[in-house]
Amino acid sequence: MKLIRLGESGAEVPCVLDPEGNARDVSSVVPDFSPDTFEQLGARLSGQDLASLPIVDKANARIGAPIARPRNVWCIGLNYSDHAAESGMPVPEEPILFTKPSSTVVGPNDPILKAANSTKLDWEVELGVVISKPTLHVSKEDAMDHVFGYTIVNDVSERSWQLERGGQWNKGKGYPSFCPTGPILVSKDDIPSPGDLSMRLAVNGETMQDGSTSTMIFDVPTIVSYLSDFLLLEPGDLICTGTPPGVGMGQSPQRYLNIGDTLVLEIDGLGGQAQTVVAAGGLS
Repeated sequence: MKLIRLGESGAEVPCVLDPEGNARDVSSVVPDFSPDTFEQLGARLSGQDLASLPIVDKANARIGAPIARPRNVWCIGLNYSDHAAESGMPVPEEPILFTKPSSTVVGPNDPILKAANSTKLDWEVELGVVISKPTLHVSKEDAMDHVFGYTIVNDVSERSWQLERGGQWNKGKGYPSFCPTGPILVSKDDIPSPGDLSMRLAVNGETMQDGSTSTMIFDVPTIVSYLSDFLLLEPGDLICTGTPPGVGMGQSPQRYLNIGDTLVLEIDGLGGQAQTVVAAGGLS
């Protein structure tokens, strides 16, 4: 099952892609793909006659994040052995946890906002995991029963805020637009090997990241089980599972994003994203 949300921000229509790739409007079955509906989502959508549902023109529509404003965005740092090496940091013995506010979650092709005081804006292609039901103290063996599926995430990071402003990672991870998500959310049954997915990211047409989830230090069941020992994972929660090498901070010399730069991200089976960096404006 492949879920997609189409339409302007705040007015997205929940759709399921049919076997021909058409986006079928399922709003008559479920109002949205949101934290309030994820626990029953599979049951509501299974067995639906997609051919009887309206088609939404996805060719000319904005793509929203496939999850409508998750309650929580949990992130795992330094979860790829080769990324830890390029960062000059030891391989962690336990998952490193930080969070992003849900206000960072935007559509996969929405612009990335660069603040006036942003000097080291960086990219991170990541596998996103979406939780299907309340999860607390789940074993590694049972963890996948609590996963709905997978999507692409760009864990955008402002390194000067992250590393030079008191050592609190959340500072560099939480600006609006810092979590482009999508384009689709693919159910776990359609991605049987999440630990062996190729992933790529290009900046202005130049490939910067070309890795695989096979170099994850902690795999998806381990991450879900580990987090559930410390906190309640809720339906629709998004987990960003870490990035392979090739981030701007790891380049020699280091390379960061400027206004007008373009990014393209891909993960096998999950589609692709494309963003442009723009100047952040004020909110009134």
